[in-house]
Amino acid sequence: MKKVGVVVFPGSNCDYDVYNVIKKVLKLDAEYIWHKETALRHYDAIVLPGGFSFGDHLRAGAVARFSPVMQEVINFANIGKPVIGICNGFQVLLEANLLPGALITNKHLRFLCRDTFLKVKNNKTLFTSNYKENEIIKMPIAHYTGNYFANEDTYKQLLDTNSIVFQYSNTNGDISDDTNPNGSAHNIAGIINEKGNVLGMMPHPERACEAILGSDTGIGVFSSMLGV
Repeated sequence: MKKVGVVVFPGSNCDYDVYNVIKKVLKLDAEYIWHKETALRHYDAIVLPGGFSFGDHLRAGAVARFSPVMQEVINFANIGKPVIGICNGFQVLLEANLLPGALITNKHLRFLCRDTFLKVKNNKTLFTSNYKENEIIKMPIAHYTGNYFANEDTYKQLLDTNSIVFQYSNTNGDISDDTNPNGSAHNIAGIINEKGNVLGMMPHPERACEAILGSDTGIGVFSSMLGV
């Protein structure tokens, strides 16, 4: 049975949500990993969950990046194993240079907590193989620092390597300023690294894995990653 490690930083608050999806929805093995842990190789995948690690001091993800577990997460990613960072976890991955670009304050300087629609721009990844190309899925966001920024050279690199996985859209799949909740460059909601084994995304798939929550389309991220 595949085993997923869910990293817990001081201030994480979506760790149980991820654990619940792996353990109770997908019926696979999951364990919490305290941020001081330094042995990860026995896991099949690692999730950095959402929350406010270390109270978002300095900037979101900046302190968590130096937790002992992060060097092991980097090593884990470098040997090709899957890593996903969700919301604050995405911020940590960027701080650790496992993904390019940065996340800055939302364009209206407000915390956003709402449902969004995403277009699956690349369904040929480790994390999206259970979706159709350009499929529209519904997931919530909950962040203040979720405005993805990348310079034009980085954006070109993302395009050239087909590394833009999710973009904010409407139900028709339109990509525009009107469908962009936080000001992210080119409506980017999620990206992968060039190797294709590290995903960062601001929307919360773990909060959209059961119909009772209003959407179950997020389950595809985890089922794709774990091959179920």
